[in-house]
Amino acid sequence: MNRAVLPPLLVLLLSACAHAGMAYRAPPPEPTLQPAPQDDRGMYLALIRRMQDQGAHYASLAHVEAFRKRFGDMPELRILEADALRGTGNGEAAATLYRGLVRGPQAAAAWHGLGLVAAAAGDRDNAQQAFANAVRLEPLEPRYLGDLGFALLQGGRIADARAPLAKAAELAPDSSRAAANLALWALLSGQSGLAETIMRGAGLSTPVRDEIARLYATLRSSPAPSQGQAQAPAPPASAVVAGDAVSRPPGSMLERFAPASDRSDEVLP
Repeated sequence: MNRAVLPPLLVLLLSACAHAGMAYRAPPPEPTLQPAPQDDRGMYLALIRRMQDQGAHYASLAHVEAFRKRFGDMPELRILEADALRGTGNGEAAATLYRGLVRGPQAAAAWHGLGLVAAAAGDRDNAQQAFANAVRLEPLEPRYLGDLGFALLQGGRIADARAPLAKAAELAPDSSRAAANLALWALLSGQSGLAETIMRGAGLSTPVRDEIARLYATLRSSPAPSQGQAQAPAPPASAVVAGDAVSRPPGSMLERFAPASDRSDEVLP
């Protein structure tokens, strides 16, 4: 056989092998392993917050303990613990934790929590002051502004409520809660046309509009008590308007599965 012919034959053989799947291929990259939320402090804190947003306050307390054993204590964890305690109805214990945080990096959230505890107890003066402190520390947080404005409405301070509620609505233009609060302010200040414009522009549903009307009737017929007069517990300013329903934030699992006669069906702003 002529040796000059071998190189082309070798080329053909190698080409055939390649087409038969025998050519060298780089191995596929190894899949990137995503850490479990419990393995990362930031992700774990976010997981606990999501539990609370869904009303699983008792479960979040268990995870707070687990987090503390794994990563130690920190202000962000204590705020979550206080929020969970408040969500389970333990306002006094929550307030104790909040007070210990009002001079640190979680000060705004701590003042907001104290405001929610005070509002739930019907202590309007302290609720207003606590919400004002939270807004002073974090003036761009719509939740703090909205809760301050609603607390002022509850106290009969209609004119003072305008600025925080307007700020909340403009900072969170997609928030049904902010729009509903502002519409309520407009009604209480005698501007029904403006209230209708706000509700229409925000696309508020009929149930939300009905709740605004109920709150308007309640607040209009309940003048602010004079100083020193006992105050009845008022709907907490933390209540939300979400989507097509007006309701409180999710309660604990125990509240959800309690008999209907043991639950409060009151809807809040």
